[in-house]
Amino acid sequence: MEKKSESGVLKKILLWLWGLFLLGVILVVMLFVALAKGWIGNMPSVQDLENPIDKFASQIISADGQVLGTYAFTEDNRIWVGFDELSPYLVQALISTEDVRFEKHSGIDVKALSRAIIKRIILRQKSAGGGSTITQQLAKLLYTEHVAHSTVQRALQKPSEWVTAVRLERCYTKEEILTLYLNKYDFCNNAIGIYTAARTYFGKHPSELNAQESAMLIGMCKNSSLYNPLRRQELTRERRNVVLSQMQKAGFIGEELKDSLQATEIELDYHRVDHKVGTATYFREYLKKILRASKPNPKNSRGWRRQQYYEDSLDWEQDPLYGWLEKNPGPDGKPYNLFTDGLKIYVTIDSRMQKYAEEAVAKQIQGYLQPEFFKAKSKKKTAPFTSNITDEEVERIMTNAMEQTDRYKRLAAQGLDARQIREIFDTPCQMTVFSYDGDIDTVMSPMDSLRYMKFFLRTGFMCMEPATGYVKAYVGGPDYRAFQYDMVTAGRRQVGSTMKPFVYTMAMESGFSPCDQVINQTQTILTESGQIWRPKDDGKERLGESVSLKWGLSRSNNNVTAYLMNQLNPYAFVDLLHEFGLKNQAIEPVPSLCLGTCDVSVQEMVSAYTTFVNHGIRVVPLYVTRIEDSDGNTLAQFSARSNEVVSEDATYKMIDMMRAVVNEGTGTRLRNTSTYPHLRGVDMCGKTGTTDNHSDAWFMGYTPELVAGCWIGGEDRDIHFDDMNHGQGAHASLPVWGMFMDKVYADSVNLGYSPKMRFDMPENFDPCAGTVSSVDEPVPTYTIESF
Repeated sequence: MEKKSESGVLKKILLWLWGLFLLGVILVVMLFVALAKGWIGNMPSVQDLENPIDKFASQIISADGQVLGTYAFTEDNRIWVGFDELSPYLVQALISTEDVRFEKHSGIDVKALSRAIIKRIILRQKSAGGGSTITQQLAKLLYTEHVAHSTVQRALQKPSEWVTAVRLERCYTKEEILTLYLNKYDFCNNAIGIYTAARTYFGKHPSELNAQESAMLIGMCKNSSLYNPLRRQELTRERRNVVLSQMQKAGFIGEELKDSLQATEIELDYHRVDHKVGTATYFREYLKKILRASKPNPKNSRGWRRQQYYEDSLDWEQDPLYGWLEKNPGPDGKPYNLFTDGLKIYVTIDSRMQKYAEEAVAKQIQGYLQPEFFKAKSKKKTAPFTSNITDEEVERIMTNAMEQTDRYKRLAAQGLDARQIREIFDTPCQMTVFSYDGDIDTVMSPMDSLRYMKFFLRTGFMCMEPATGYVKAYVGGPDYRAFQYDMVTAGRRQVGSTMKPFVYTMAMESGFSPCDQVINQTQTILTESGQIWRPKDDGKERLGESVSLKWGLSRSNNNVTAYLMNQLNPYAFVDLLHEFGLKNQAIEPVPSLCLGTCDVSVQEMVSAYTTFVNHGIRVVPLYVTRIEDSDGNTLAQFSARSNEVVSEDATYKMIDMMRAVVNEGTGTRLRNTSTYPHLRGVDMCGKTGTTDNHSDAWFMGYTPELVAGCWIGGEDRDIHFDDMNHGQGAHASLPVWGMFMDKVYADSVNLGYSPKMRFDMPENFDPCAGTVSSVDEPVPTYTIESF
């Protein structure tokens, strides 16, 4: 009886156990069905699974196929690479370390999962190994918004990952899953995705990574913050060696190779992901600005903003690139997002020429002018300002600089008055200040730091092809980390004597010729307002003699230029300047304009000078040739715009005269073959420019294939050398142009620019045809071959 009773109890227990088991199975099945159907949890849709990564950094690709930089949000600085762009070592390291049976399962490795459950949950072993497959890890990366902070939270996330992993396996091939994983993973230090990681840590493309580099990066996949090679290199090396051992166990590498690789140290070629460093920083920021521009608002057309509104309105109507993102909606009807849509922006910049330009600027400013400026100002009370300025004027400039800072605006917004804010700015504190030799930790008041930064000279340099409009190099300042104001497009300064070729061009259009003779004497001109204007004295060279216009331009003679200006209509001259592309609405039709008293940007000047090479046709600078989407589909193509300015005949005469500037005038330094050996025999034209008190130093020059211009000066007009020697355009800016062009022609085979190219002019062209007057003394003529 007792046995029968015990048997019945046992039977009930077994039934209950089977019932609980079946109930558990049913609940698990229902859970997975509910997860798969999206009834509970946050399961991705089929559409999401088919497009699991929809956010990419947009790439800027140079004319020679190099990635100059990217546009991305800090948290998603990622560039997509395909499976065929991955080093085989990356794939081998990932599979052997994270999921050795990756090719055999369908998203869940039952064997590995069972082992992990038994060892971790039942046997409580910490070193149980992971049960997650690569596909599960991908599911976690793609669709888990919040990191689990406890075992319970992690356990609740697991079922969703399992279901997602199985569905991913149905949607994608094994190669695609590996590619998705490596493109998504965050390798720390803002290196998101394998492309950025390879560039950041080793300066390589993912396809170029060797075995030990691949092993280090895959080792970081366990915990990139812990295995950070910048902070914990030895720990990272140990982890790398574990990966190499796993690769050897899986049969991907031999034991001898494994041992030799494990003995090596980690060798990084670190490139920090930072938009403020790298190649073409000023250009990248300018491009971002114009791509993202919005339609100009008429409310911003008052006062000092009127000029900017005028320019922006012109660009919005005439330039397809300006505001392109807003003008061109994507397939969903919304504007493309520069930071997340993975656009490929093909630009005209050549990375090699950009490098040459940045090197030339650095050598001239950092290597020469800046040390000379520090030396010249070292004992001056008003430094870095000119000695001709009063203490009151210095205080006014510095107060204005203080009021423009973000710090001042924040303090004012907090309710502090001007006196309280000034007291804060005058109080010394610990800070880090910029220097070309590295940042300096010091104690200084914010006011003194503002003045310290004004010691640094600024610059703008641009080069473009006159035939195509392609901008090949763009340097907006000496160092973007510290000086972010762009002096190529945003900044405008007085152009000095680089204005004179425009005056001479108008004269040529009006019937003058380079051989026409005038008396070199001080000109007295009665202005429209009834005042007397005289140009600044030019010195004693050939004073009182009859000289040719060609001589006058080559020596940048003010008297000859003023004489021509007096023969021309100043209102018509202003109209001509606008045809040349000078956008400043505030240009005044006064005689002094002939000496460059108006403010112009480097970009405008370079564009204007293309007129001389292009037979009277000015070409607008072109920065982008085409834009593609993330799939390689062309979204837009761009070509240069142009307008006719003057006749061909006038430009032939200008080439003849501006050759003389380089061959016998103020630009003869360029013919120094020891300094610029690769410019020997190059057909060149140019013009130096220096404004009053040497505040602005310019050089504009061109060859048959390239036009380039350089400006150098201080942040304020009262910051300059106090001597003409250092401050003139021929001494300050011309060397940048010369060094750049010398590097370009030294690399002519690769770049495709020929030093033997000559300006396209009629063979029998006579610049002296139509000469108004002549003297017995012949005008000296120099040929290119003379140099």
